[in-house]
Amino acid sequence: MTSENIYILGIESSCDDTAAAVIHNGKILSNVIANQKIHEAYGGVVPELASRAHQQNIVPVVDQALKKANIAKEQLHAIAFTRGPGLMGSLLVGTSFAKSLAMGLNIPLIDVNHMQAHILAHFIDEEGFNKPPFPFLAMTISGGHTQIVKVSNYFDMEVIGETIDDAVGEAYDKSGKILGLGYPAGPQIDKRAQLGNPKAFKFTKPKVAGLNFSFSGLKTAILYFIQKETANNPNFVEENINDICASIQYTIIGILMDKLKLASKQTGIKHIAIGGGVSANSGIRQALKTGESKFGWTTYVPKFEFTTDNAAMIAIVGYLKFLENDFTEQDVTASARLKI
Repeated sequence: MTSENIYILGIESSCDDTAAAVIHNGKILSNVIANQKIHEAYGGVVPELASRAHQQNIVPVVDQALKKANIAKEQLHAIAFTRGPGLMGSLLVGTSFAKSLAMGLNIPLIDVNHMQAHILAHFIDEEGFNKPPFPFLAMTISGGHTQIVKVSNYFDMEVIGETIDDAVGEAYDKSGKILGLGYPAGPQIDKRAQLGNPKAFKFTKPKVAGLNFSFSGLKTAILYFIQKETANNPNFVEENINDICASIQYTIIGILMDKLKLASKQTGIKHIAIGGGVSANSGIRQALKTGESKFGWTTYVPKFEFTTDNAAMIAIVGYLKFLENDFTEQDVTASARLKI
């Protein structure tokens, strides 16, 4: 088998998106995602509903990915799947399907760490996107995770800072809920923030030692602030929504950038990559660009479709592991709290 002709199927089912992608020698041929709209009514992901929807979606999504890639399943060389971290019920659907398909086709199985995949999404061959050189710092920011990772090689990663409570995406969603915005609130806050004054209202940044983050105190401060202001003026949120969103976003980005600056200073690493759903945020992207001119950083932001949960990032890890003959056994089990 030549390394010039490798097809890997990637399967992602860690939360509420069922996704499948086919990669050919590092280039994505298809990247299919089935979103679950049902959770919007509940203001957050309902695990039981998520796993049921995965069961309904996984066969059509994989079928679509193979069709879009224009290959037959018999041409696949391996199946890569998300082993964790994530929601246990959701992970089990993807894990079971991947194991069965690999066994049926008699091809290798490759387990993937979801958080490593967000980082390694930068190594998908995509025109106009540079790949970071080793070592680099990766900041993974999503609804479930906030981490700064020192990446010395594809599979040599060290978490040097992480949240001690809420993830940054959670801080966005909970702030949005306080303001009466729908779920997910992150994109809505980002959109409104661009129309408001980021210094209209001041929120205190939490004091956390080292490179770790905390967002629960900020969330509480926002809640008390809104309660106090609406007691004086019931229309306060409505009249100031853009300024409130801009001020919240300004504070969150300030927290992230302070830690990133410290991490860069401590490690001496100036190559900075971001990943995870919150990296789609325009304010964070702008702050990174500012960091390039201010601190001499070189920053790397993946293509938009590779930032949120997707199977292309699972497929690239599968491809990199395939080249190393790093396969997993059929007795592998999903792990909700898998560490990098």
